[in-house]
Amino acid sequence: MRARLAVLALVSGLVLLGCDPSRGGDTLVFWALGSEGAAAEALARAYEARTPGARVRVQQVPWSAAHEKLLTAYVGGAMPDLFQLGNTWVAEFVALGALEPLDERIAASPVFAAGGWFPGAREAARAGGVTWGVPWYVDTRVLFYRADLLAAAGVPEPPATWEGWLAAWRAMKRRDPGAWPVLMPLGEWEVPVILALQRGAGLLREGGRYGAFRDPRFREALAFYAALFEQGLAPPAGTGAVANLYQDFAAGFFTAFVTGPWNLGEMARRLPPARQDDWATAPIPALDAAHPSVSIAGGACLAIRRGSPRREAAWRFVEFLSEPAQQIAFHARTGDLPPQAAAWETPALRDDPRAAAFRRQLASLRPTPAVPEWERIAAGIAREAEALVRGEVTLDRAVARLDEATDAILEKRRWLLARQDAAR
Repeated sequence: MRARLAVLALVSGLVLLGCDPSRGGDTLVFWALGSEGAAAEALARAYEARTPGARVRVQQVPWSAAHEKLLTAYVGGAMPDLFQLGNTWVAEFVALGALEPLDERIAASPVFAAGGWFPGAREAARAGGVTWGVPWYVDTRVLFYRADLLAAAGVPEPPATWEGWLAAWRAMKRRDPGAWPVLMPLGEWEVPVILALQRGAGLLREGGRYGAFRDPRFREALAFYAALFEQGLAPPAGTGAVANLYQDFAAGFFTAFVTGPWNLGEMARRLPPARQDDWATAPIPALDAAHPSVSIAGGACLAIRRGSPRREAAWRFVEFLSEPAQQIAFHARTGDLPPQAAAWETPALRDDPRAAAFRRQLASLRPTPAVPEWERIAAGIAREAEALVRGEVTLDRAVARLDEATDAILEKRRWLLARQDAAR
């Protein structure tokens, strides 16, 4: 009899916990991607220690498999309650109807009462005027450069404009004709897109229905990008041509390259001690002195599965992860940059001179177009930019082919939007 009562009590307790996940009695499933997964595991244990009854199961998913795994889980009805979502994927999962809208939760949360997200980071987690994710970390691109080599070429400060960029790299080339002033691996779309955004190009037109690559502003940006190669300032090679990025940078094979915050830690670990004082960071050179330095708003947000029975528990964990103290702990473990300005007031970031370039760049981010097809469009930009640099296509033909390919990619989107318009 005593044993039966014990079993009944256990079952009753499990039922109660299961029926009220908002009390933390149910296990929240969280998919974290890449190196963020290990950091998320530690933060989840800290959250459980602070929150009686909370249980978080973190599943680490490699970035290389994450997109397919999330789509497969969606089709199979097995998505986690909470998951890390790359910013460029937001529009795609919104189109699938996989995400909970979060504007009301954000407005009611004391954690977000003061706002404070960098505008570009917040915008990257939105689509159709709705916020679908909470920015977890922001990833943008700045210029990493050898300050000692620039100074030796008579350039005491990093270039701040496109004109200054050309002048600095030409000075570098005169000083050492055998070295490359800047490394911009072919096959990557980020630099051509950053230049286009700096020039004010919209990339798409008519609400994301068509490509806008024949726009004079995109055309001018792509011409500038190609000129860096034509003038011998950048090697016309892909990433495979660089045997070891850090060794080549330390050896002065190239002076500068455009990259993201993960390389702050990598440089500190991989460059020899004799080179640790020789490198620095700077915002991407702006179009001219009248325009801000613009870069892309990459990174990832935290998204809640639409209809999850544990969405209340998921939201409370999102609030925890968004606290400035947790953001700094996350930065210490991963090197990822906090998307909220308040976290940047802590000494770990405020007093880091190399992080300062990112802080300045974060003030003027631009998200890539919020359409599910963006990844395919971006791949096309990389292909046409490489073909232009290699002399396989003219500038006019490159932008025309980009528009043609993009219009084809967006055909289904136009059809869907037309049906929505007709239904109104």
